[in-house]
Amino acid sequence: MKIGELSRRTGVSVRSLRYYEQKDMLVSDRTPGGHRDYPEAAVDRVILIQQLLAAGLNGDRIASILPCMRDHDGGPAATATPWLVQQLVAERERIDRTIADLRYTREVLEDVITTASTP
Repeated sequence: MKIGELSRRTGVSVRSLRYYEQKDMLVSDRTPGGHRDYPEAAVDRVILIQQLLAAGLNGDRIASILPCMRDHDGGPAATATPWLVQQLVAERERIDRTIADLRYTREVLEDVITTASTP
């Protein structure tokens, strides 16, 4: 599929798709005319990239872990190195801290709302 169709199907800008490709997070073939041609699996890959970005990972980190993740079609994944596993655990811990901070902030806000609502 062409880059415009991939953009339309994923809701991700063409510019972002080019960036993903530049960072080796996404791969395309080229048509004889030089246009990008993406496989159907690119839709799932872009959605995965978006989820990882939303989780707070940056492009370089995502590029380093994508080869170790299975594609939606069940294709084989590379084996993760111990260093990569450590990095993934650290990301999970960072996300857990962020969740805990947000829960605390919500509790404080809830207290403020309760106090403000009490005559």
